[in-house]
Amino acid sequence: MAQHTSERVVILGGTSGIGLATADLLLDRGFEVVVAGRDGERLAQALKTLAAKGEDRPVTGATVDATDRAQLGAFFAQVGAFDHLVVTVTRNGGVTSLADLEGDLVREHSEGKLLAQLLAVQAALGTLRADGSVTLLGAVSSQLSGPGLVLLGAMNSAVETASRILAAELAPRRVNAISPGVIETPWWDWVPQEVRAETLAGATSTTAVGRPGRAEEVAHAIAFLVENGYTTGVVLPVDGGARLNIQR
Repeated sequence: MAQHTSERVVILGGTSGIGLATADLLLDRGFEVVVAGRDGERLAQALKTLAAKGEDRPVTGATVDATDRAQLGAFFAQVGAFDHLVVTVTRNGGVTSLADLEGDLVREHSEGKLLAQLLAVQAALGTLRADGSVTLLGAVSSQLSGPGLVLLGAMNSAVETASRILAAELAPRRVNAISPGVIETPWWDWVPQEVRAETLAGATSTTAVGRPGRAEEVAHAIAFLVENGYTTGVVLPVDGGARLNIQR
């Protein structure tokens, strides 16, 4: 049984994938966790999954659209005082060449990732502890130059750059970002199931580890950023060595 701390963590995007794995791990470590997402059915399933490991796990949840500033304001007012914010909100898909790029797709990914994460931090400041922490979600595409990554790379670069700027702007609050590589999560639902395994294997063939990552592995890195009170302004890669571009 985990020994509970007095600290509360809000995880926006905490109903699936990396966010859900992070909620599970932090509950194991004794934090009180609030998970939120915009899909009510997914939220209900996430709460059921998290509670299944023990009735004493202090987890609650709410539905909120992170692109809606008014909803975010009401959500954080309801949550009240808390200690750490983790934002794993993102859009899936988005792999496209410049020739095929459409304005609507750019707007969808800007709103679904960069705007959502910045609005979430802004809305949280009224109730987030004065020396608490914020952890945002970028991705390894910010550092890669492969064809088809023009949109994803731009969005994730923006999030990661924003995290460093906010670490200075919001100090003494700590602000960091996590930069995952190819992780087996529902983000890949845009790839047909029959070719998903092959796609993931191909996408990780030049990594040092040579396999896709697991949501739990990213969750451990997020937990470090939440718990380590002397780490701020960091973009932490969890990409299996994708930046090394190993040729086998």
